[in-house]
Amino acid sequence: MEVLLLGIYSFFVWLIFIKLKWLPWNIVSQVTVVIIPVVGLAVLILLLNIFAPSSSDVRVYKYTVPIVSQVRGRVLDVPVVEGNVLVKKGDVLFRIDPTPYQLDVNTLEAQLANAQAQQRELEEQAKGAKAKVSETRSAIVQAQSRTREVDARLELARKRVEQFRELAATGAGNRFDLERAETDVRELEGQLDAARSVEAQARAGEAQALASEQQIQQKLGARVNGEYAQVAQIRAQLENARWLLGETTTRSPCDCYVINLQLRPGGFVAAIPFNAVMTLVEADGQVVAMYHQNELHQVAPGNEVEFALKTLPGRIIKGKVDSVVWAQGLGQLPASGTIPMTGVTAMPPGRYAVKFNIAERDKALFLAAGAAGDAAIYTERLHAIHIIRKVILRVGSYLNYLILKLH
Repeated sequence: MEVLLLGIYSFFVWLIFIKLKWLPWNIVSQVTVVIIPVVGLAVLILLLNIFAPSSSDVRVYKYTVPIVSQVRGRVLDVPVVEGNVLVKKGDVLFRIDPTPYQLDVNTLEAQLANAQAQQRELEEQAKGAKAKVSETRSAIVQAQSRTREVDARLELARKRVEQFRELAATGAGNRFDLERAETDVRELEGQLDAARSVEAQARAGEAQALASEQQIQQKLGARVNGEYAQVAQIRAQLENARWLLGETTTRSPCDCYVINLQLRPGGFVAAIPFNAVMTLVEADGQVVAMYHQNELHQVAPGNEVEFALKTLPGRIIKGKVDSVVWAQGLGQLPASGTIPMTGVTAMPPGRYAVKFNIAERDKALFLAAGAAGDAAIYTERLHAIHIIRKVILRVGSYLNYLILKLH
């Protein structure tokens, strides 16, 4: 661009001073003609680097997802292919023989049904034990009432014996009434012993019913989320078995492209975290440009962005500034017992990354991971000089068509 401006400027100098001779061509005019482009170009370059900063280090980053099987088994099917075929989120990547995991699910389903049946049976037994406890307590109450009744009658009979004995001693009463009263006392004492025996039997029955109820509750066990522990444990094992069965079909976690596909039908995979069977590269990448620190004081999120990639010669991709990553490795001090070293000379200043958001019109473009190129940011001031940066960027984009090598 600078050469083009100098060519235009030279043409007008030739036209004015040499061809048309509108102005004299002397020492003063010659010095002036030389100084004007030098100063103009210097000012233009300085302003461009401030209000339309450029970077020749644009990078396209894409996250990769190593795919590792969650379960082990024989591979039945690998429906994806390696290359530039887009795999949608949720598409099947590969399938493993589900037979052993289905058998585990069937076994645990049967165990769960059996445990639930046992639980219902024990719950019924628990209800019966509670009813038995209530029955024995009612029997205890009845026995206690009977004991109190007989005890009250016995007390009255004993008083009558005392009365008849006093009357017989004074000759006012007869011997038959006294004997009859004593017989009543002995009969009531027998009834009292029988009532106490019935009460003791009822209490023993209560203790037995309580022990039976406690034994059933122990068999039922503690509750977990409303279910008894044994049933909850088998249900958790069943859910895990179902999850493992579902993991025999591995699906894509993103819209990605498959690379490094090593898996084939008939192969065997193991659930080892570092044993990836393929790698996915996300379809939507992230574009980052590296800028020197003093180039960013006018840059703000939302500024217009244009960049050209070497993989897309002649194409200008538009976007917006997402953010400036105000951090880099030189500003980090890791925790250690070593004093940071600066070296003999001062360390060079690092560059900061500027993240770009791609415009809607260019989002469908395929941006290869690792693609490099040039970029320009257009700030909110001095819009008039932005056109020069745009021309420079477009010329450089078309120069990407040139392949300068001899082999």
